[in-house]
Formats: sequence, structure tokens, C-alpha cells
Amino acid sequence: MADNKGIYSVAISAQAILDMHSLNNEGGEGNQIQTRMVNIIGADGQLHNVNAISGDMFKHIQAEHLHRLAVAAGLPLSEGARQFNANRVNFDIDAGSELAKALENAKSDPAKLDVILQQCAVTDMEGILVTSGGLSLPRKSVVEFGWVVGVPEYVETDTYFHVKYVSDRSVGARSKAEGDEGRAANIGQAIFHRPASSGIYAIVLNLETARIGFNDLAQRYAVDATARAARLKALLESVLYTFIEPAGAMRSTQNPHIVDFGGVITVSRDVVPAPCLSPLKPDFTGDMTRIVEAINRLRPGAVEMRTFGSMGEFAELMAALIQEATPFTLTLGEN
Repeated sequence: MADNKGIYSVAISAQAILDMHSLNNEGGEGNQIQTRMVNIIGADGQLHNVNAISGDMFKHIQAEHLHRLAVAAGLPLSEGARQFNANRVNFDIDAGSELAKALENAKSDPAKLDVILQQCAVTDMEGILVTSGGLSLPRKSVVEFGWVVGVPEYVETDTYFHVKYVSDRSVGARSKAEGDEGRAANIGQAIFHRPASSGIYAIVLNLETARIGFNDLAQRYAVDATARAARLKALLESVLYTFIEPAGAMRSTQNPHIVDFGGVITVSRDVVPAPCLSPLKPDFTGDMTRIVEAINRLRPGAVEMRTFGSMGEFAELMAALIQEATPFTLTLGEN
């Protein structure tokens, strides 16, 4: 992808074939683990009940990869973020860290947000609602995941019977005189049912990359271009690894088979959003092409679109984008 301007935003619309996974469940009832199902309107205009993985789950996966990359790259982190504590800055405030002292010295909400953006790259990109220390200070995430939704008629969830053999240790040790019969009485069977889903899943993702380091309250950047470029590269790399290794529930015995991954990456280099259309629509790539062409008629060269038909192609496109990525600089009053 040739670079003529910085990256204003990035969007990914893709379909993934995932087999035998249980990445997101709703809990259990008795000995039955319940998988997550949602109601959607398909491209046929009909209501469908399909398996889905929440955007929260994929956001957590991406944040975990970003945390590791940020630590490895030496990006500034709050102590909470460094420990991968979900409270991040709130953890620092409760612990009375150096960041907490800097926040106390800041006299206004915009100044406090400057401190947060400067001292914690993960909070800058993943967002937070700071509620500790009497504050109510929001930081909107630059990463937006939609639900990962099964395509109607192309996804199925089955339930599988499992048995766990357990020893009843509550009765203590049996005497040697009881022999094998006594030991056998100590063994029980825990029976449970575990779901596994397979199918084609629709994925949508938006990255507001121009907002990295941007103080929304003061309408200016709190960090310089060099720091924003380092954060941008870490963010894009974390997205790549999110789809290479989608962590989640039950991976120890139901690590998902990622069979295929295909779709569209759009990159905006002007003050227009990178288009994103749901892959629940069969010809979403064709419609995306028309959207990009229409935007580029209004603003020549504003949006780039690249299609990929495999995980390998996706990795190659993302690697090229990461290597040449430079941040877009927002300017007040820009047309």
C-alpha cells in the first residue's frame, strides 16, 4: 500500500471459517454449558438464530496482544496496564502511583486526560472510564469490534458428551483391608455436556487511528508524532495477531480450527471514514468497491481498498501496512 498521507482510519470486513470452537459461552445450567446465540436479520430479510462471539471477547483478545507488544516496545504504561489489570488507570489512582500524583496536580479535566494519554499507551488506544479518586473522565477507545456473527445457514452448534472421573477424597483414606472394592467406591463420574460450533462467521472492525494520542476534550494531541507512530504500529500489529490467534474459552481442548479468512481492508488517508460493510451480505466486496469508488470521486485518493482470500494474504497486507504506517494529524477546522 503506497503511502501518500498518514492513516486516518482502518476498517476490516471479513468472513472467517472457524470449526469446533467454543470461544464465547453464556454460562451453564446444571451439567449443560450454554453457547451464545443471537437473533439477527439476514441478507434474505428473515429472522435467524445463530451462534455468535461477542465483540467484548475479541476486544479482550486484541487488548492482550497490544499489552504484550507495548511492553516489548517500551511504550509508556500505567502500572495497572503493565499488570494487564482491566482497571488500568483506576488501579494506579487507588494505589497512589506516580501517575495518580500527576493527575492530582493537573488542574482541569483536559489536563488530566493529557496525563493519561502521555503515561499510558494502552489506555489511550483501548479506552477507559476513570471513576477512581472522585473522577468521572471518559476516554473513548480507538478500537471498535462488532459481534462476530455466524452467517445464517452456514453455522451449526452441536453438544458433546463428556465424563470426568473424580476421586471422593472427603471420606479420607480407605483401609488397606478394603482392597480394590474400597478404592473403587471412592471414584465417581462427573457427566457434563459441552458445545462446539462450526461455520462461517462475519467480522467487522473499525480503527480510529487518527485519534491515537488525541485529547478529545482539549481538541489537540497530547503526544508527539513519533510516539503516535509507535503506538499506531503496535495497534495494527495487535489486530493482525487477534485473527491469527483468537483466544477465548475452552481453548485447552477446543482450540478453534481456522480454516479460512477472506475479506476487505479499507484504509482512509483523508478526513473520511474507512468504509465497513457487514459480510452477512453475500456480495459485500462488490458493494464495498462501489462505496470506495464513490468516496474517491469526491476526494481523490482518499481511500484504499485491498481484498484478501486467505489468512496468508491478510498477514501480508497487514505487514505492509504496519511497515509503512504513519499517523494522520487531525487539524481543527479541516475540511
